[in-house]
Amino acid sequence: MNRPLHTEDEARDASASSPRSARGALAALALSMLLSSLGTSIANVALPTLTQVFEAAFQAASWIVLAYLLTVTSSIVSVGRLGDRIGRRRLLLAGLSLFTAASMAAGLAPALWLVIVARAVQGLGAAVMMALSIAFVGDVVPKARTGRAMGLLGTASAIGTALGPSLGGVLIDQFGWRAIFLVNVPLALAAVLLARRCLPADRPTPEAHGAGFDVVGTLLLAATLAAYALAMTLGRGHLGLFNLSLVIASVIGAGLFLFAETRAAAPLIRLALFGDPTLSASLLANLLVSTVLMATLVVGPFYLSRSLGLDAGLVGGVLSLGPIVAALLGVPAGRIVDRIGTGRMSIIGLVGIATGACLLAMTPETLGVPGYVAPTVVLTAGYALFQVANNTAVMAGVDPQQRGVVSGTLNLSRNLGLITGAAVMGAVFAFASGTDEITAADPAAVAAGMRSTFVVAAALIVAALAVVAGGRALAARRLSPVAP
Repeated sequence: MNRPLHTEDEARDASASSPRSARGALAALALSMLLSSLGTSIANVALPTLTQVFEAAFQAASWIVLAYLLTVTSSIVSVGRLGDRIGRRRLLLAGLSLFTAASMAAGLAPALWLVIVARAVQGLGAAVMMALSIAFVGDVVPKARTGRAMGLLGTASAIGTALGPSLGGVLIDQFGWRAIFLVNVPLALAAVLLARRCLPADRPTPEAHGAGFDVVGTLLLAATLAAYALAMTLGRGHLGLFNLSLVIASVIGAGLFLFAETRAAAPLIRLALFGDPTLSASLLANLLVSTVLMATLVVGPFYLSRSLGLDAGLVGGVLSLGPIVAALLGVPAGRIVDRIGTGRMSIIGLVGIATGACLLAMTPETLGVPGYVAPTVVLTAGYALFQVANNTAVMAGVDPQQRGVVSGTLNLSRNLGLITGAAVMGAVFAFASGTDEITAADPAAVAAGMRSTFVVAAALIVAALAVVAGGRALAARRLSPVAP
């Protein structure tokens, strides 16, 4: 990761927007993050309704969720790189406009396949919004306030995740399923107006006039990520022949992508970036942490319903506590990061996640809902602290001309962790519960499966701590003067 010179930091701070326009710019970026997260979480609640409306199988309707997820995952690095080349403001406005148009198309679609196509296009717009919102922080706030801005974006993302299921249920009950897509339109239009008015104009970059865009690398990476995401999401924790073929295809695709990048005149990702131990450690830790976070979403509903006997409404309420905690802690965590630095905050966050996972691994059913909620709050709070610190650490040291692609890679590591966590932690939970049919499992078996799953989760966070500590030690060794 190329570290900007001190004079570049001063120039960035001097050119930062005025306080009023900076607030408007941050509002546009936060709204972009909220909408992209809302697009992920709001559609799940509509799947039972859509299977009835279109008289479709659940597997077909589930592509409304998968199409969005696959497009975001497979394109987020490429759109970040494109923003670095053609201008982040221009591309973010295009992404917001695309998201708006696709939301309207999904809400008005007369057939299921048209909803799915619109959702794929919506996912492309969301990928632009996710990647460039984080990349834009360095252009709109001084370096000393980067943590607070990252905390605000984290809060917006958590609000979108928490709001999706409840808002979706209300909209479907009151206005029908089309409202869950049409509700995005006025919000996205507001983000477009704010972005157009408050975001700083694009500056010409040397790369815009250099070698052409890496089309081969873009296609190879998109195909590789799509194959991996499909293998993880379609398997539901079981590695059948089709899923195994997709995994093999993704491994081959990754090899071809790396080979293509070494030959490209203007590579999609400069592989030398990963020679920075801090960046590599941050990306790997982000993946591991996201894998663990997914365990709460995979295991939680079954434990709460099967072992503790809660109805669907209470299960949803308990599960929403995590995103609410993350939303409340985002901005305060950013202020602390700006004050004490990213290194200590990353460690504190990881220790919090590990503590929550260990407590869940030891929780007896006799403690009931409080016995699950308290450790989950600790885990989620640790996640919120880590995310703000990690995002700030990664983006604060990036060359301005690489912010888009690094932001895309950072988002990709999180998405891959969530996708992998859904499959791997689900498989661990099923194995530890001793049954392939969790919905019919004995309550005691589900509780045992939950505890075993979080033993694995705690081990993954210990690995993340080792990765972060090792990355920092290696970076310090590189910076230390060589003895004569």
